[in-house]
Amino acid sequence: MRTNRSFNRSLIALASGVLATLFLIACQQSQPPTPATQSKAATTEKVFVVFEGPWAIVADPKDPNSVLALAPKTKLHRDLYVAASNDSVLAAGTYDLSVPAHGAAFSGTLDPSFAQAKIDAKSLQHALDDKSGRYVIRLPKPEAYVAARRFRSRVGAKYVPEATTEQNYATQVSFRYTVSTLNGFSLAGTPDTGTFNPLLLQLDTPTIRFAIEPAQMDDPRDKCSTHSREAFRDTAMFLGLTLFVDFPNDPADCHKKDPQMVRSTKAEAGQGPSLNRNAALSLEALDHSETANVAGREVTLGRAEILSTVVEADPVAHYLTDAMYLFHVSGGACMAPILFLTTTS
Repeated sequence: MRTNRSFNRSLIALASGVLATLFLIACQQSQPPTPATQSKAATTEKVFVVFEGPWAIVADPKDPNSVLALAPKTKLHRDLYVAASNDSVLAAGTYDLSVPAHGAAFSGTLDPSFAQAKIDAKSLQHALDDKSGRYVIRLPKPEAYVAARRFRSRVGAKYVPEATTEQNYATQVSFRYTVSTLNGFSLAGTPDTGTFNPLLLQLDTPTIRFAIEPAQMDDPRDKCSTHSREAFRDTAMFLGLTLFVDFPNDPADCHKKDPQMVRSTKAEAGQGPSLNRNAALSLEALDHSETANVAGREVTLGRAEILSTVVEADPVAHYLTDAMYLFHVSGGACMAPILFLTTTS
């Protein structure tokens, strides 16, 4: 009797185990299959659009989602160029930079290192319409404005600007965008003369530069930051603003010959590109007549002709010129602050 009971219990236990196993298998089959690998989160990358030169930044009066970068075209500077992994020289005109889908537009307070000024709507429109020589770049409002370079100066509506305005102002600015792809950046535009074929920008590294470089290297004997004063003067005049810049580390007697006060067009007309002469200056070789002769031809020759002929006159000047043209290396830089403008009615 006890044997039968034990046998029956064993059968019941075995049957229960089988049923439990079958139930577990059925439950597992009813669950959705687990993917072998989890999908990766979408990757993002920060892209910086950098403006170098005598620029002013202002909200686009015709598009609340866009911002404009404006700069005058003057004899003090070379032509504007845009550079990513590929590059192109841009004639005076109006251009639009397309940016792929990105984060929310900036809505905070500007960093105090950005020099700020007000411009009336009429003056702004006059600058935008001025086809005598200006660059306008329209691009989406960025997520942030970042100072890419700073230099100590003073800015004010009277000459000499008050010492209370002195600080390290941004002389180059980066527009920051967070994107999921580096594809889709392109530039289209309407030059004031001629045509411009849309340019697809290749970004092997996440940086785009809009640069306006000095036409010549700074004279090492100039202690008055003359180029930067002239550049700021031309930008203020272009925008119809009464603004001045001063550099506190310059000698005090620089005020006597400041081009912001001596508005001589003759002095400006006499300035032009002379890279090889400046190479000779830096080598203290002003008496090298052949180098000076080559420099004089630069006004009429293009990049290829310059690079092919300069070496005949001075190998060292050739290397400097080569680097400055091909790699956009400048012997000087605008130390005047970039202006952030607020439009008034």
